[in-house]
Amino acid sequence: MPRDRNVLGEPLTPCCHSPKTGFYRDGFCRVGANDLGVHSVCAMVTEEFLVFSKAQGNDLLTPRPEFGFAGLQPGDRWCLCARRWQEAAQVGLAPPVILSGTHEKTLEIIPLEKLQQHALDALH
Repeated sequence: MPRDRNVLGEPLTPCCHSPKTGFYRDGFCRVGANDLGVHSVCAMVTEEFLVFSKAQGNDLLTPRPEFGFAGLQPGDRWCLCARRWQEAAQVGLAPPVILSGTHEKTLEIIPLEKLQQHALDALH
């Protein structure tokens, strides 16, 4: 089985283990056949993005203990749906991206250049 690659063509690195993220809750933004939302973008969420996402029907702020979800805070890293990140980018609310933790499947939805414009390491 081939190893997962990131958008830079390198081995995929973990996005976050606390909170445990990823469609498979293994800390990686892995994409598989069951992940219809393509949770492939490793991002550091911002307050603005969390409010935007909630307004779009995906509340990542509210704790859901029945699912083991404590809710996200600004600064948390999380595997986001590529299309939701893209929607946020279109209105200027895309959170910073960690390219090494963003799955290569993302490139089928978002151009690398757009991700690079929002790369966390480019913000420092």
